[in-house]
Formats: sequence, C-alpha cells, structure tokens
Amino acid sequence: MSEYERYKPGKLKLKGEKNKSKKRKHKSQKDTEQTSQIDSDSIDHGNWWKVSKTEDIVGPISIEFGSHVYVKALDNGLFTLGAPHKVGEGPSPEEILTGVFISERKVAFKSGYDKYLSVNKNGVVVGRSDAIGPVEQWEPVFEEGKMALIGWNDCFMSADDEDSIVAKSKKASTDHFLTIRSHTFKEVNKFKDVPEEEQGNLKQVEINYVKKFQKFQDKRLRLCTEDRNQLKKAKDEGTFHETLLDRRSKMKADRYCK
Repeated sequence: MSEYERYKPGKLKLKGEKNKSKKRKHKSQKDTEQTSQIDSDSIDHGNWWKVSKTEDIVGPISIEFGSHVYVKALDNGLFTLGAPHKVGEGPSPEEILTGVFISERKVAFKSGYDKYLSVNKNGVVVGRSDAIGPVEQWEPVFEEGKMALIGWNDCFMSADDEDSIVAKSKKASTDHFLTIRSHTFKEVNKFKDVPEEEQGNLKQVEINYVKKFQKFQDKRLRLCTEDRNQLKKAKDEGTFHETLLDRRSKMKADRYCK
C-alpha cells in the first residue's frame, strides 16, 4: 500500500438530479454545476463515471466487473478482483489504473506500480512492462450499452473462478462484460448549441454582432452607450436581435441600417 499512497495519476508519454435547496447559490457554484456532468450512476460509484467511447479512456480509470467490484493490482504483477464496495464508494488506490489513449481502436493501461498491462502466453493479465508495445495494447468494444476489452491475443478480459484476471476466450459472454470508469473531470460545453456570436455575456454578444455587421472603414468599434438592461429585458421577451439592431442603428454601425 505504501507505493499506492504515493501514486498520483498524471500525463503519460507513449514509448514506441436536481438540487432541491431553495438557498441562493453563488454564481461560481452555479457555473460549476452547469459545466459538470454528474448522474446517479456516477454518484453511486463515488463520482467515477461510466466511459462510453475509446477517447475517454485517459487519466485515472478503473475496470469494474459486475457491480462495485474492481480489478485490483497485486505487488507481484498479477491482477485480481477486489472486495465489493458500498454504494457511493469509488475504487481503492490499488484498483486505480491510468488509461492511455493510443488510437481510435487501441488503449493501454498502467498500474499503480508504473507497469503496463499485457497478456502473457498463458492468457493471464500481468502488469510487468515498462513501455507500450503491441502486447500492451487493448481494444475496447462497445455494443448495445455493453463493453468488453480484447487483448493482443484476440481474447476478452475476464475473471476466472479464482478471481484472477485473464484473457483466454475468443468469444464474449456475460462474464466478459465490464465497465471502465473515469475520474477525469468531464466538462460539458454549455454553448454547444449556441451561435458563436451569442456566446458570452450581454456585453460580449453585442460586441460580437457589431464586429460581424459593422461598416466602418477604420474598423473601430462603436458601441451604444445606453443601459444594457434593455438587452436583458429584450432577451426575456424574445426581441433580443431587434433590440441589438436598434442599438447598432443609433451608432450607424450596421451595414443593414437605413
């Protein structure tokens, strides 16, 4: 455990529900809630969220079989299933791996002992490699909400009768279904469906439109000096663009103004 206490996931280099509280929230707290994606499933797993695409397998991750049971690294380079966790708990330090994105189809995993996972000639998953080569690469397979991992030997990762982690079967069954969970902050772009000109606060939006439609030869911005509170009101009433145009017309700043 002493080695895992020093473990800090970092950047790797590849070699070869609604809040029911009625209290007023601080603006920064509100922004954080808008840009973080937390669902009930991730809360049940200590805020470790379920990965659904290969490119998300980066940074601190865990491999879960069944429910709240994670792959655990041993100091001899082997892997086993850890003890089940309670609802709301995340994986233990020795159950945390580091995901390395290689390509759209391939990833690698690094244990807390700074060794990469591979499959030996007996089909046993081991973590004893110092660098990433062909045998250290894994292919995630996503299908109908289920996931599996294929090793270099074209066999699926699973746990055997003794809870050892192996990759021996070329056919996937329920025993091979697993979940990869990530603890990397997942940011949601709150401007995803918003036009580029309307991204930002009211002042920035007005500047964006002036830049887009201005007709000045000197290219200098000329903004309406009237109170911007009318913009907020117009946005609520659905007359936002008309009000912006009116403000630009007062400054003779729009190529479409008469």
